[in-house]
Amino acid sequence: MTTILRAADSAGLLRIVPSLAGFTPRNSLVLLPFHGSRTYGAMRIDLPSPSTSLVPYAETAIDLVTRVGGADAVAVIVYADSGTEHTHDGLVLPHDVLMDEVLGCAEDAGLRVADALCALPHGWASYLDDDPEIAPYDDSTPPAVPGLGDVTGDQLAGTALPRVGLAVAERVGRAFRSLEAGMCGVGQNASTTRDSPASAALALLDDPPALVERVLDAPDTLPTSETAALLWCLSRPLLRDAALTQWATDLSDGRRALAAQLACADAGVPVPERVARVFVGHGPTPDPDRLRLALTAVRWIVAAAPRSARPGPLAAAAWLSWALGRATHAGHYLGMALEIDPEHGLAGVLSTMLRSAPLPEWAFRRGPVAAAT
Repeated sequence: MTTILRAADSAGLLRIVPSLAGFTPRNSLVLLPFHGSRTYGAMRIDLPSPSTSLVPYAETAIDLVTRVGGADAVAVIVYADSGTEHTHDGLVLPHDVLMDEVLGCAEDAGLRVADALCALPHGWASYLDDDPEIAPYDDSTPPAVPGLGDVTGDQLAGTALPRVGLAVAERVGRAFRSLEAGMCGVGQNASTTRDSPASAALALLDDPPALVERVLDAPDTLPTSETAALLWCLSRPLLRDAALTQWATDLSDGRRALAAQLACADAGVPVPERVARVFVGHGPTPDPDRLRLALTAVRWIVAAAPRSARPGPLAAAAWLSWALGRATHAGHYLGMALEIDPEHGLAGVLSTMLRSAPLPEWAFRRGPVAAAT
């Protein structure tokens, strides 16, 4: 079902941006791709640093807009904490040179400029006005979108890990270390353990795809055995990549992905293109509910894991965030992973991938939220 959020003017557009984005941007460049009078979402980029070359930055920003199917116009909003400057020629808005570059690139790309706004802590103004003036915000609550929670936090809202008690973390750590000591391969163990959670976790590893699917049922209340078993899986590239593919598709594709990964590891058989395409963000759009449930489970696992074992699930959390179109969250989790293990393979690959593909291909398809102006 499409939710229509109406904005009659620039003030109204600013009011609905948090509902379109899912958060209230800070220190950001936000792009709203339009098709006719409707936009289907919001794209956010960190504002450039003083050393950033503005031309390639602007070209990259507009390139994201042109990849949205049917986009023929764009609204651009700078969210800045810095203030305006008053000169003898009038008010100068922050990042005005950046906006000139972005609007120039939009014109070169054949995009109509629907709006160009500056959102400051104390009010907003338009870059399109010859003599801009600061106007107050519409202080009413952003319109609600079904399934979307609180949008008043900034772009990093929701990245904090859940609280896990010390006793829970200790039980998970013991079970995980028992698996590490006893496992020598999926379905094989060098020794048994009398530790009950570890024994249960070992049994779960007889069928990793079933475990991966099972955690979606109650992702925020995982028992010790499931937490330890999935932590073990996410610490191994072969199982982790199959799990991510499964969460983005379904159980059947997860089993096929695992079989393909095993065949590649055992006999050098190339991984089928269908499996590989999912990992790089191509193919059918995943069910966002599955991705969100998986991300909830993975974030719980990170919080419960020993610090040294966190890079694997953190990298998985980054991929799931990226698959959901949350590149900022993905970068946050990658930073946490690389702080622990600067040489972590998937974290390094994803860091490179985010620089070349900030969003998966399916993120550029029209979404379920529209704004009419």
